Amino acid sequence: MKKTVGIVGANGYTGSELIRLLAFHPQVTLSFLYSRSNSGTKISDLYPDLTTVCEMVLTNQTEEVDILFLCLPHKESQNWLTQNPVDKDTLVIDLGNDFRLDGNFGNRNFIYGLPEINKKQLSGSKSIANPGCFATAIQLALLPLSEKGLLNEVFTTGITGSTGAGQSLQSTTHFTWRNDNVSAYKTLTHQHVDEILQQLISFNNKEVNLNFVPWRGDFARGIFTSSTVKTDLELKEIEQLYQDFYAGEPFVTVSERAIDLKQVVNTNRCVIQIEKNGNVAVIHSAIDNLLKGASGQAVQNMNIAMGWEENTGLNLKPIAF
Repeated sequence: MKKTVGIVGANGYTGSELIRLLAFHPQVTLSFLYSRSNSGTKISDLYPDLTTVCEMVLTNQTEEVDILFLCLPHKESQNWLTQNPVDKDTLVIDLGNDFRLDGNFGNRNFIYGLPEINKKQLSGSKSIANPGCFATAIQLALLPLSEKGLLNEVFTTGITGSTGAGQSLQSTTHFTWRNDNVSAYKTLTHQHVDEILQQLISFNNKEVNLNFVPWRGDFARGIFTSSTVKTDLELKEIEQLYQDFYAGEPFVTVSERAIDLKQVVNTNRCVIQIEKNGNVAVIHSAIDNLLKGASGQAVQNMNIAMGWEENTGLNLKPIAF
């Protein structure tokens, strides 16, 4: 029997992306799509590409389900769970940042949902905190070095598509502003830095200094990051370190060739490439911010928690052209 799923905040980018994935997932059926602002509206009227895929009407009422996804703005998940108590046996996956740093909430302990490092803890879990998009890309780029205690000072730049800013229109998401334009924002103060450092330091067993400069790109979706570190390891040694660390991981590929964003857009994959000159190495990583950086990783976490094949419903084709 298929498991029932509810999505809270179904009208946003991450919520609608979940609908696209779960509509074709063989193990689940959508029970309700919750939205306060668009209650009574058919989801396909908001997203015409969902016509024939999902014709459900958004509602402001919930029901008991086996799996609940929270796709709310940051800092709203705690309030929602307080006002809408959820059965202890319901798997709750939060795509916001409410539980990434402190997973304790009532009788729930949210597990940090980066499968490549927490797969054992995620298996059978009932509470999962989905990582942030930049946090996913940067951690996957640095964790193999961190595990060996090789990180000290890291300088990272990363560029993200406009969907990373959410659906609500802002001055920096207008087409006329974003098109043919690039800008830095939240320099050295991005909200994902603490989340990244929490994981890296636990692996590195010593302090790590992360200097992160995020950029807004003039494209809709995707994240490309470049992290610069100093190391005396040879390039082949670093590449082998990464190959060993991600051996058996279905969604991480370490490439010896130059990588690009189109390799990962519309997939749940992360591709990594390493370059080195002298004692300076640069680790590039690319993901789709709405999939491996959000909804796709949430489905990956659901699969692991429920004991299903990790890639179920996630064999997606990249945008090649």
